[in-house]
Amino acid sequence: MEKILVVLPVEDRHKELLEENAPDAEFLYCEKASVTKAQVQEATIIIGNVPPKLLEGTRNLKWIQLNSAGTDGYTVPGVLPEKAVLTNGTGAYGLALSEHMLGMLLSLMKKLYLYAEDQREHIWGDRGPVTSIYGSTTLVVGMGDIGSEFAKRMHALGSRVIGIRRNKTQKPEYLDGLYQMDALDEWLAKADIVAAALPGTKETYHLFHADTFRKMKRGAFFLNIGRGSAVDAAALAEALNTGRLAGAGVDVTEPEPLPEDHPLWDAKNVLITPHISGQYHLPETFERVVRIAAENLAAFRDGRELRNEVDFATGYRKLKD
Repeated sequence: MEKILVVLPVEDRHKELLEENAPDAEFLYCEKASVTKAQVQEATIIIGNVPPKLLEGTRNLKWIQLNSAGTDGYTVPGVLPEKAVLTNGTGAYGLALSEHMLGMLLSLMKKLYLYAEDQREHIWGDRGPVTSIYGSTTLVVGMGDIGSEFAKRMHALGSRVIGIRRNKTQKPEYLDGLYQMDALDEWLAKADIVAAALPGTKETYHLFHADTFRKMKRGAFFLNIGRGSAVDAAALAEALNTGRLAGAGVDVTEPEPLPEDHPLWDAKNVLITPHISGQYHLPETFERVVRIAAENLAAFRDGRELRNEVDFATGYRKLKD
């Protein structure tokens, strides 16, 4: 009998959905903050992000379903048993995060954040010219679920959308071009909007740094929604303060929380949110997480391929043939 540890804040209806897809299993529901090493060590299946340190030395674990799209800490050798399967929550977050990105971008382009400041000071003033998504060129770096959903929305609003991803695949209709990382510099110089939706890996660490920002089109807007480690935050602050960039919206930073004395707080034309776009503030995000877990429970029971299986070598989902 499989022993399934669930560390998600599930309601009764979620429990019913999970249990109907693994009717012969034994379920234990526990809050993430109170989960113990003994509970983790006994489980054969875990649904939810338990602290990686609790997984070390696990012998019974066959599969862990993360509620996050990121796999930071779980692909480190020795954390999971050699034959254990790791799946992530890709597909749950694209809706919420892409809308968060779009909201930030529109606030920057239409100067709504400046008018909000004027409102607090009771100032009736004109902040001058604004820019438009229509007719712009958008570069999306990282074409996973989140980047793809943002690209779709930008395409629908009239932007020319270019995607950058690690591997060569067929170009979807909502993109005007799809390239690999060797084309990044070329498109940085052409894009009015650059959006980073990258996982935290060795390859993405500080991909956006001082030289990267200097290569971007003057007056471009920059968004980061994936991992803070992909961006040198001090270099971003400098690019904003020198006027190289027209504005930036970030939901993730390095480090987190952002220290009170970090220059990014006071940089010109920046919007910062505290890594909240991917949480469950949008209820549909959590519903999607549970549905992915339930779908995978049924697949595991039937011996079928699991959705979102992670390649331990890359930290990304395995590519399908």
